[in-house]
Amino acid sequence: MNAAYITETLVPLLLDMFYMFIGVQLFYTAYRVMKQTDHPTRFGTAIFWALLGIIFAFGNMMPPVFSGLFLVIMGLLTLFKQVKMGRLETTTEEEQAAHADRIGNGIFVPAIILAITAVVIAQFTPFGGQVGIGVAAVVSLLVAMGIFRASPKEALDESDRMVQQVGTTGILPQLLAALGVLFTTAGVGDVIADLISGVVPQGNRLIGVIAYVFGMVIFTMIMGNAFAAFTVITAGIGLPFVIAQGADPAIAGALAMTAGFCGTLMTPMAANFNALPAALLEMKNPNGVIKVQTPMALILIVIHIALMYFWAF
Repeated sequence: MNAAYITETLVPLLLDMFYMFIGVQLFYTAYRVMKQTDHPTRFGTAIFWALLGIIFAFGNMMPPVFSGLFLVIMGLLTLFKQVKMGRLETTTEEEQAAHADRIGNGIFVPAIILAITAVVIAQFTPFGGQVGIGVAAVVSLLVAMGIFRASPKEALDESDRMVQQVGTTGILPQLLAALGVLFTTAGVGDVIADLISGVVPQGNRLIGVIAYVFGMVIFTMIMGNAFAAFTVITAGIGLPFVIAQGADPAIAGALAMTAGFCGTLMTPMAANFNALPAALLEMKNPNGVIKVQTPMALILIVIHIALMYFWAF
């Protein structure tokens, strides 16, 4: 099996299969919601998850306009508060304690297997990181089912519980990644450079570093993703006001990326890091994770400015 066949044929096929799996899970969530006659927004919630399932399962087979239309409908359902968590079936605290005593540290095995499998496939095979994550997710799920002695229905039910607990914030990573591509293509970096040039004096390294770091922090807070912000802010601020002044691109770029992560710590837009843990832990304050992280993030911002100024030049 040659590399060209793998990358051009097999990889897209496998990715479509993984997206199908996600779509099936979302269809199951929609079905479970529709069965709950006492659900306050049964139809809106079921339609939301069904439409998202269609996008994941059949997105490559549909004209893009349909995906866009479905997203608009999903946005309207969310805007008018028609997507809510239904009644979730779960184990009692006593049952959870009994499972914890029986399994112990074995609970971490699926997560470790997921990470190792993904890295091995990404680094040592031609399938790449995306397929690696998909295969690792399937393998770790099977291992988890074996450790917990769970049936396929129990796995679906627990996945449904997680989907509903996370709620609409679960689609933010996909939307924000797409937003980053759109911003870059639309030339937002050039617009930012024009704006900053009127504020930041040419040749002032310290002001350039401060603008670069804070630009990454603020844009990451807006987009929820430092990777999406990096291209835009580096093109608009990093290159003309830091690297063009003699900064080492590798050092300045690395510090800019980790500076963006300081913004990740302080924004609800970073759903994976902040909204998802709050939902899964059923915290009373949905911004409780952010509240705890913010003081450290502010300290790290100052440290990043100092490191970039004294280390990159």
